[in-house]
Amino acid sequence: MRYQLARFALVGGINTAVHYGLYLLLVQLVPYPAAFVAAFALTTVGSFFLNALFTYRTSVTWRKFVRFPLSALVNLLVSTLVLSLLVEEAHVDSRLAPLAAAAVAVPVTFVVARRVMLSERT
Repeated sequence: MRYQLARFALVGGINTAVHYGLYLLLVQLVPYPAAFVAAFALTTVGSFFLNALFTYRTSVTWRKFVRFPLSALVNLLVSTLVLSLLVEEAHVDSRLAPLAAAAVAVPVTFVVARRVMLSERT
């Protein structure tokens, strides 16, 4: 599990970088909450494949693909809540707040994603 967590962190770092880049592009066109959610939706599919094949080294199945958004939803809920609190209450710059929001959501997301990806093994 230690190696899975390290690989999950690497995939998460890549996913966060891509998400952040998309967010910075989209926030120029739409309000920050919409930009955040749109970038999140676009990176969820890539995250599924990277986590299935690299992090958990498990087969890609439709069942997992359909269930994986549950982990993404947990991540989205936690990170969006933290993002909103940081921007609205703590007055953190909306361009920087997604990075802190992602860091808070990672441990919870790892647990949920691991359950989804390895559920067929148990």
